[in-house]
Amino acid sequence: MSPGPFDPSFDELPATLPVFPLPGVLLLPQGKLPLNIFEPRYLNMTRDALATDRLIGMIQPKPADGGMDAGARCLYRIGCAGRITQFAETDDGRFLITLTGVCRFAVDEEIASMRGYRRVIADWGPFSGDLEGDSEADLDRSLLVSRLKQYFDTQGITADWGVIEQTPDHRLVTTLAMVCPFESSEKQALLECESLKARASMMLALLDMAVAGTNGGDHARH
Repeated sequence: MSPGPFDPSFDELPATLPVFPLPGVLLLPQGKLPLNIFEPRYLNMTRDALATDRLIGMIQPKPADGGMDAGARCLYRIGCAGRITQFAETDDGRFLITLTGVCRFAVDEEIASMRGYRRVIADWGPFSGDLEGDSEADLDRSLLVSRLKQYFDTQGITADWGVIEQTPDHRLVTTLAMVCPFESSEKQALLECESLKARASMMLALLDMAVAGTNGGDHARH
């Protein structure tokens, strides 16, 4: 899948990037992530992004004991930058935005926060291929749909299987990786896969483990 006409080129990616630490939330290149922004620091971040390049880095905070605020935890090293492609204001002071994934980044260094939100120096080098668009998933559709039906059944998730069947491989893998309720560490592993093919393979493995674990638990209770 090729980049959108408004996406930045690799040379236009910024040296510094505001980051939004959210556990269990995954953004992938070309994926679309709706967000409801209401905290003052992230309202500031959104305003500043809209005034500049519209880029925000989505990144997961590492797990921490003691209920530490997710926004203050240490960060995983890899995140994904998204561009604000939809924006709306609400009467009660929230922003409703959609981020479209552009390119992954590695955190080279965290720098001083600005207006309450965190910022990093981003190393884009390892992920320059994200901007070229990877559409080769080498996907066994029938196997994926079979595993997905089992997984959704165990999770109580309903789906429009007609839409799923018509969705191109690359978009299906990206969307499922983002929306399936995998653990944070599993989502991070999906993000860090080197290729769409590797991500598809890992997702099948995660679905298999989740279904096997649920079935094993059911047997144990009987």
